[in-house]
Amino acid sequence: MSTVEESIEVAVPVTTAYNQWTQFESFPQFMAGVERIEQTSDTMTHWVTKVAGVEREFDAIITEQQPDERVAWTSVDEPKQAGVVTFHRLSDDTTKVMVQMDFEPEGMVETAGDKLGVVKHRVKGDLERFKDFIEARGTESGSWRGEVR
Repeated sequence: MSTVEESIEVAVPVTTAYNQWTQFESFPQFMAGVERIEQTSDTMTHWVTKVAGVEREFDAIITEQQPDERVAWTSVDEPKQAGVVTFHRLSDDTTKVMVQMDFEPEGMVETAGDKLGVVKHRVKGDLERFKDFIEARGTESGSWRGEVR
């Protein structure tokens, strides 16, 4: 199992950053390789990804969600991954978004890519694109303020 940890500061209030992150279907707008996400229930999402020409579909379940603090998930089957995104208020209009993700590379290509830091680089790029996305909007496109314990 490999672990990636990345963070970024965004120039929006913590509630705005958190609310946008709960809009999983908007992820393809800032996450490389994510083709589509469907939220099938309050706690279940279906992902379609395409990386290096390889398309994958998988389900992930939200295991914890606390408004303005954290969203945690784990995959239901393959590929094995789990993670948490936390939101930290730095000021009234600045938030630190932190991602910690554990994943199991599948096959030689993914294992080599993991050793070369490809996933870490991708997560960093996704966070930079999230920053650009939310700062350009200035407000969230929606929100879900429910809790999952």
